[in-house]
Amino acid sequence: MAPSSLHTPGRLRRDAQRNRDLLLAAARDMFSRHGLDVPLDQIAKEAGVGNATLYRHFPTREALIAEVFADAGAGLVGAGEEALAAEDAWTGLERYFGRIFELVSADRGINDLVTRAVPGVPGMAEIGRGHAATVGALIARAQEQGTMRRDVVAMDLLFLLGPFCRALPAAAELRPDLWRRYLALLLDGLRTQATHPLPVPPIGEEHLDRMFAELWTAEQPGV
Repeated sequence: MAPSSLHTPGRLRRDAQRNRDLLLAAARDMFSRHGLDVPLDQIAKEAGVGNATLYRHFPTREALIAEVFADAGAGLVGAGEEALAAEDAWTGLERYFGRIFELVSADRGINDLVTRAVPGVPGMAEIGRGHAATVGALIARAQEQGTMRRDVVAMDLLFLLGPFCRALPAAAELRPDLWRRYLALLLDGLRTQATHPLPVPPIGEEHLDRMFAELWTAEQPGV
């Protein structure tokens, strides 16, 4: 008897790709609504496949996260390039952080990536370094153009904006665009016209991940 067409290699590859696509769609939706700690078996159930199928495609949670948010990472890189290409550095800075705030207020998974130390996610360390470099370059250009106070460094914005971003999903439930008001207030404090002496120096880069990790731990029930 000839083998059934259901068992041909081409059909198996199509089924595997379909399962992969279903898993990515389910993970993208559930991460967006609930954050990165959604149980993987719930993602498999939502996709209509078994746990074994999920782990065959994505052996770890970190591998799944990296695949789901690859487009978001590429989008952040693109937003940074556009911001740096803007003739007016302050406009570029506003647009860059506006794009970030828009994403993290609407997507709890992206919010977790931005505001938590999530080790082991392929490619995310490089994206983080690129983000910090973009912020530093935008600050330097704005200072050269005379629109930003001279004593601001990249770590100041990274320190301020991380906890701020963490609160945005709750703010979005009140009004989706509420973040615009508070981003404008925060950035206005960095303008040259607002300058007054800062009382203490900024933290070092080595302290930032630890701060966010401790912030996340404090949020967990029973910790």
